[in-house]
Amino acid sequence: MSRPDKPLRVAVLGAESTGKTALTLALAEALRECGVRAAVVPEYLREWCDAAARTPAPHEQRAIAREQARRVLAVRDADLVLADTTPLMTAIYSELLFADRSLHPFALAHQRHYDLTLLTGLDLPWVPDGLQRDGAHVREPVDALVRHALREAAVPWHVVYGHGPARRDHALAAIFQ
Repeated sequence: MSRPDKPLRVAVLGAESTGKTALTLALAEALRECGVRAAVVPEYLREWCDAAARTPAPHEQRAIAREQARRVLAVRDADLVLADTTPLMTAIYSELLFADRSLHPFALAHQRHYDLTLLTGLDLPWVPDGLQRDGAHVREPVDALVRHALREAAVPWHVVYGHGPARRDHALAAIFQ
């Protein structure tokens, strides 16, 4: 599954409250049970918000995106790396919240480091979760912006739907196809 020079990289993207973290952790567990050395790179923004006790300002977005990218690319001792978001999500939220598209070139260039991009569908109910949640009303616009950015950059992606094990199995099928 891995290549000699680097592990297989899988990005998990999606609007807020679409199960990215739960899916990433479930995938890692299932892959490890199959003997795959799977590493998870958590969402750095969540860590940042917890430490700062607030959401980031526009001028802080670039550093958050770069740190997320750095952490993903630093993983070498795994067969497969699961990224619980990528700089593209930071770029999308910067565009949506601050009308700032300046992170898009970096984010899309970084997105090309992934062997597979999974986009979580909007079929799960919205659940509040700390500082990072803007509300159910942003899910559709965020999903549309992600799809547009991926299409515009010719980055292929696979949408993952389903609840619980069905969502995980749908994602596993995309990984192993």
